Amino acid sequence: MSGLLADKVAIVTGASHEGQVGQAILQAFAAQGASLVIVARSRENVEARAKEAEAAGGRTLAVPADLTDETQVQAMVEQAAGHYGKIDVLVNLAGGLTRYKPATQHTVADWDYELGINLKTAFLCSRQVFPKMQAGGGGVIINFARAGLPQANMVAYNCAKAGVEALTRTLALEGRDAGIRVNAIAPGLVDTKSNVEMMKPKDLGRWTRREDIASLAVFLASNASKGITGQVIGVQGWGI
Repeated sequence: MSGLLADKVAIVTGASHEGQVGQAILQAFAAQGASLVIVARSRENVEARAKEAEAAGGRTLAVPADLTDETQVQAMVEQAAGHYGKIDVLVNLAGGLTRYKPATQHTVADWDYELGINLKTAFLCSRQVFPKMQAGGGGVIINFARAGLPQANMVAYNCAKAGVEALTRTLALEGRDAGIRVNAIAPGLVDTKSNVEMMKPKDLGRWTRREDIASLAVFLASNASKGITGQVIGVQGWGI
């Protein structure tokens, strides 16, 4: 199959639920010819997303895994490399905002959980794929930060995403000589199914479209972006 990602094997984490950014990325990658490894905790969800990606033209491997667990991350990467023979792209999408309360009400458990799903997962997966990419002559890691200034009642999430930016820039430096490019996408308010259902907006015209995020992910994963590394790129719609 032809396409910008026709020769690429891509792991996409956190691509679980319908109507979310992960689903859009999987479909865009599949349409561009990528071979996919789809990873999330729910076996039912990753298998559903795999069927959709196959319908869009991609080859898929569905791997249910808890990516805060080092052993499961190691097993997932070895399974992916064993199945396809290489790993070219890692999209660290796993995470999300789950703890919304004043900083003084955040418990240690809240802090650990939010940093675990947003920052630890990106670190563990990136660390595990680095040797595979080095052995293959290079690769691409795409992380997910957040656009705009920190907001109140999200202290753990804010700190996790700041950590993702630091992780991105550090790995870009360390991967430079091995041909490993590392960038982050920083979305604004996205028109995901969950956001729309929760916020019930009257007008989505100024929101960030998940298809636009997916298009940027395709560009960063492809050879078209060879000169870009260590960058945090905002995708904020029309002013949100």
